[in-house]
Amino acid sequence: MNELLEIKNLKVEFHTDKGVVRAVNDISYTLDKGEMLVVVGESGCGKSVHAQAIMGILPTPPGKIAGGEIMFDGRDLLKLSNAEMQKIRGNRIGMVFQNPMVSLNPVFSVGYQIMEAIRTHRKVGEREAREQAAELLHMVGIPSAQQRLDDFPHQFSGGMRQRAVIAMALSCDPQLLIADEPTTALDVTIQAQIIELVKSLQEQLGMAVMWITHDLSLAAGIADRVNVMYAGYIVERSSTDEIYARPRHPYTQGLLASLPKIEEERHERLNSIPGLPPDLLALPEGCPFALRCSVSIEKCMHTMPPLNDIGGRHMVSCWRVEETLAEPAHRADIVAVPVSLSEPSGEESLLRVRGLKKYFPIKRGAVVRRHVGDVKAVDDVSFSIRR
Repeated sequence: MNELLEIKNLKVEFHTDKGVVRAVNDISYTLDKGEMLVVVGESGCGKSVHAQAIMGILPTPPGKIAGGEIMFDGRDLLKLSNAEMQKIRGNRIGMVFQNPMVSLNPVFSVGYQIMEAIRTHRKVGEREAREQAAELLHMVGIPSAQQRLDDFPHQFSGGMRQRAVIAMALSCDPQLLIADEPTTALDVTIQAQIIELVKSLQEQLGMAVMWITHDLSLAAGIADRVNVMYAGYIVERSSTDEIYARPRHPYTQGLLASLPKIEEERHERLNSIPGLPPDLLALPEGCPFALRCSVSIEKCMHTMPPLNDIGGRHMVSCWRVEETLAEPAHRADIVAVPVSLSEPSGEESLLRVRGLKKYFPIKRGAVVRRHVGDVKAVDDVSFSIRR
């Protein structure tokens, strides 16, 4: 058996003054060893909450796991004591959060925090832990790793902080890495670097990865399988190729149709899904997407459809799945646009930058400050802006 993680009928609720928020509703799925799973959906659909339940960090109260099982490598995590869970959290399961500044303590050096994670789960001395921490920073692409161990989080850029958090999550060679929207707070260029980093580390270390995102287009380049969540339910689950080529749930079709296509004219408006997600305090009896769906019928309003296998491990929760096959399958055309770094010929530049460099010196020593290296904030950058 190749299953590493199996979620069975998981339900998570939040008990508030206004009522019970049904955040995760009877979801089930499996994650295989070495697999890359992307969990996608809009804000409030239960993506992060169910990951917190897996990690055992759900805020209780008001949160409560109302039912189900979380089987990790044959053990139900929900039945473990806090002490037993601490041996798994950060050790066999690592997690990267959305905001690295929340994950890193500003009063401790980055190296100290990585070493702390190592020494919590491994019987190693301080010197060996420091060597391992430097190796981890180097592995995630931070230059001058040995020197940067003594720097504090505010001395790292946003992308470097996220790399440091990834290094911390990988410090004990986890079998599963949960990445909860780790690129949301980063610019597009750094996002691409972090995505490529996680992909390469997954291949190098052979770990399973659960990547949580609201961006379905991101799944095209990294995922083996995709879970599409809506209002606390998994409404569609399949391989990445199948999701893009033959989406069968109207919500998935709507998400793919809303992605910009590079062949479209600029004056064309992007497609959008009409309406708003339902209030999780008062979920409808039937399909939560019914009021926004173009093919819904009376049955959809009153009875929740089960998540059925329509063939090839393609799971869909929809009463109208046969009708959705007749709808045009909106495939996202994710095409890499070639970028030319050469100077445009015959065109006058408004701004031209050539070989720009900006270094910040790294100094060590309490009395005599020695120059031990540089932080290369800008290194040999060239570009031009046309009129």
